[in-house]
Amino acid sequence: MKKILMATTAVALLATGAQAEDTKIGILLGFTGPLESLANDMAAGAELAIAEVNESGMFLDGATVSSERGDTGCIDAGLAVASAERLITSDRVSGIVGGMCSGETTASLQNVAIPNGIVMISPSATSPALSTVEDNGLFFRTSPSDARQGQVMADILNDRGITEVAVTYTNNDYGKGLADSFESAFKESGGTVTINTSHEDGKADYSAEVGALASAGGEVLIVAGYVDQGGAGIVNGALDAGAFDTFMFPDGMVSDTLEEKFAESADGSFGQNPSAAGEGPDNYKKMGEEAGFEPTNAFSPESYDAAALMLLAMQAAGSNDPAAYKEKVMEVANAPGEKILPGELGKALQIIKDGGDVDYVGASAVELIGPGESAGSYREIEMKDGKMVTIGYR
Repeated sequence: MKKILMATTAVALLATGAQAEDTKIGILLGFTGPLESLANDMAAGAELAIAEVNESGMFLDGATVSSERGDTGCIDAGLAVASAERLITSDRVSGIVGGMCSGETTASLQNVAIPNGIVMISPSATSPALSTVEDNGLFFRTSPSDARQGQVMADILNDRGITEVAVTYTNNDYGKGLADSFESAFKESGGTVTINTSHEDGKADYSAEVGALASAGGEVLIVAGYVDQGGAGIVNGALDAGAFDTFMFPDGMVSDTLEEKFAESADGSFGQNPSAAGEGPDNYKKMGEEAGFEPTNAFSPESYDAAALMLLAMQAAGSNDPAAYKEKVMEVANAPGEKILPGELGKALQIIKDGGDVDYVGASAVELIGPGESAGSYREIEMKDGKMVTIGYR
């Protein structure tokens, strides 16, 4: 195994060396699995940033950038590791936008990216455990940790006067991390969690799980799951049984699919996902719509930002070698420097080339803190009159 890793490292070094005329970026997302309805808009966001950089002609003295996609299945660590290895050893990428879900991100980071010295910037892996991974400075994320989301959830419930909730979470790193973070924050604020229990994805019948949740009771059922998998099964089961009629939907549930499936049947339900307001998100929304994808889908803005940060860091380092540009990611993401919004990547590349500083704000109000993760802004949504509407930001 050690010899294999050493050989892989050698290939990776060749990929990040003198071939400046073409830099490859891997896009490692769950194109199959429980969040496949989000993956294509996420990939399109990252590829939009790449296209913008290429159009500018300013990247590393005229170098071009291309992308290679890899599938993680979202919850399939084995597939994620195999895809990451292929991106590095065969496609010879200089960095990876991904992973998508927390467990497979951890697996590909620890088993492939770190041993090969490859930078990963995840737009959507939110487990608090990733904040403390020994990553040799190679891992960043443009989405906030679920430690932050748990507090936001508690704040939303408190503001609505809700004091008692039941919680079900998908049985993986993401679900458990978020459920535990939320429970801690909600209890600290005086709330009561009647039950905090896991569910498995891929089941045809969730009546037993719904029965346990109904017995515990609560004003609201929090479903920390996946809208294309068990999360939807839990909601359908609860509605069919009359166990709950109001739900809270964390980020793994928030997408166009949620609106299609539950906006009418779960009127008054609410939730949140990482997002920001202002000129940056507005610019990105317009750009994405013109490019033919849905830019407001969860984690699509963060994907654009992940790719943009990686390419701006390479420009700042004057190299696509991860060992060099990993030191520049925090620098281009934060003040001081001229603020950079979507559509301004060419301008940013020119500023850096001229020796200036940039403060990349991007599509999701990027501000990287601590171990290289987003400080976090959340969009609050609610189901009203058959639609999923935005009611504010936190």
